[in-house]
Amino acid sequence: MSPAVAGVLLVVAALVAAVRPAASPPARRLRMLPAGTPGGVGNAGSEAERAGATGPVPVEAPAGRSRPPWWPDPVRLGAGLAGLAVAVLLGGVPGCLAGAVTALVADRLLRRIEPRAARARRLREAGDLPLAADLLAMALRAGAPVDRSVLAVADALGGPLAERLGRVGRTLLLGGGPEEAWAHLAPVPGAERLVAAALRSSRSGAALAGALTRVADDLRADRSTAAEASARRAGVLIVLPLGLCFLPAFILAGLVPVIVAVLGDVL
Repeated sequence: MSPAVAGVLLVVAALVAAVRPAASPPARRLRMLPAGTPGGVGNAGSEAERAGATGPVPVEAPAGRSRPPWWPDPVRLGAGLAGLAVAVLLGGVPGCLAGAVTALVADRLLRRIEPRAARARRLREAGDLPLAADLLAMALRAGAPVDRSVLAVADALGGPLAERLGRVGRTLLLGGGPEEAWAHLAPVPGAERLVAAALRSSRSGAALAGALTRVADDLRADRSTAAEASARRAGVLIVLPLGLCFLPAFILAGLVPVIVAVLGDVL
């Protein structure tokens, strides 16, 4: 097989792999909740109660955004282009083999990078967690049960953390166990303290409001410490480019004229 044919085949394989449609997301399921069931998804139960409905209320589960079937996968496309560039630069059969390996390695490495949307969601959830703990503690001190308090905080808070809290509250309201309910907060950074306090309270019957207040204070202290450490690290890292800029200027403006003058006197 000639290198040109091998290169064409590699290009075709990369484009086919990039344009191949991704697996279609699962169909949006409709969960049937009784009309009188409180705490349904998206306040469906309360709306049915106000309307006096007697039959089951279909509640549509949220579905994420999906790309069109013909839209190429950006990660796979970038990996294929990287492999193609290596194959063109090296040429021949070794270039094709190196390009295939480069495409596979680039695909693995690029998929490890956290997407911007996921990072923004994670940071917002971590930022809203102390406020959610404070609001939940106040609701509990007002005398509301845990499930109603969590749902009230979810309605008042908004954002991605409110979605997780809504799932926690609905699971508790429908009779789910504490471990199953509070597991919805596991992916949130720093939520393990809140989850541990809630599970400890469910087992021992101790008051949860005070533990949540302490958790909120600890989370704010951790955020302040992390921000201060980041500021100090930025001050250290900025020394490197400043040194790379000032060191050549010092050598050219301070040392080179002295060396040229000394060499001129000697020679």
